[in-house]
Amino acid sequence: RDRLGTIGRTTFQSLARARGAAITDAEIADLYDPAKKLGAMRVLRVLETQVLREPADFHRITYEYLAGHAAQGVRHAEIFWNPTPSVADAAAYARLLSGITAAMADAQADHGITALVIPSIDREAPPETALAMVEWMIARPDKRAIGIGIDYNENKGPPEFFTAAYALAGRHGLKRTAHAGEFGCPAAHIRTALRDLAVDRLDHGYTALDEPDLCREIADRGVVITVVPTNTYYRRTLPPERWAEDHPIRRMPAAGLAIHPNTDDPPIHHIDPTGCWAMMHDAFGFDAADIRQFMLNGIEGAFVDAGTKAAWQKGFTAEFDALLQEKTP
Repeated sequence: RDRLGTIGRTTFQSLARARGAAITDAEIADLYDPAKKLGAMRVLRVLETQVLREPADFHRITYEYLAGHAAQGVRHAEIFWNPTPSVADAAAYARLLSGITAAMADAQADHGITALVIPSIDREAPPETALAMVEWMIARPDKRAIGIGIDYNENKGPPEFFTAAYALAGRHGLKRTAHAGEFGCPAAHIRTALRDLAVDRLDHGYTALDEPDLCREIADRGVVITVVPTNTYYRRTLPPERWAEDHPIRRMPAAGLAIHPNTDDPPIHHIDPTGCWAMMHDAFGFDAADIRQFMLNGIEGAFVDAGTKAAWQKGFTAEFDALLQEKTP
């Protein structure tokens, strides 16, 4: 799962120039510099509101993302897209969505990678805009727009603000996931996402570890959690010499949580899928059996049908085991 931050620097800069956006090449370059992250949110807001204006723009960034990930061995991707900063009604939503879904079809034909899009609530905007976004999805359904998510600053938009939007999505058969427990936010946010938003999957979920009963509830419900090894909050707040030892990801499987590693804006975080999975072993110490299980967790948590999951479980497991045997002395 990734977001608009997957856009490459040169693509961002060329599109910004073409649109006459109020941002310089240098400001955009800073977004990709790990030492200069303070203005990241403003730059991303310019991307949403001034740069990505046409279906062709969304086609370009989606196709580039999927082609790059296919080259890394990724077979399926589920991408977040916050439509509300870019559009104001169902027609405009469908117009821009068409660029994303056309790119997904093209990438599947050219590179064999499948993809779905998850229109995502901007939690920094009023709850009414979240409800409107779900209404657009209902009015203009698309088989690749499989469900809803929610992201941006969790401190500004706790999950309880958006129960109406999630309830409407559920009534219309849309899948539901939510960023919760991302920035050291309280475990109560995760509980709300689980019980009141009725999520099918969780994103981040790190602070569930603060409450063993909550971990058991997540496990009992079979909810998969997508985690991000490069999560900036823990890299910023934990001692550099101990960040890997103290990172919540390291303890989540032992607490019974089914996790699946994700990149989360690869160019900005200077990571790719190969590096993300390598970190699970190199930084956090998980062995081959753990990695195999994380792969299976991802299949179980994917928003695809049961038949596809069964085929992937069989095929991916056979490939994994053959590669492991080949690489084991």
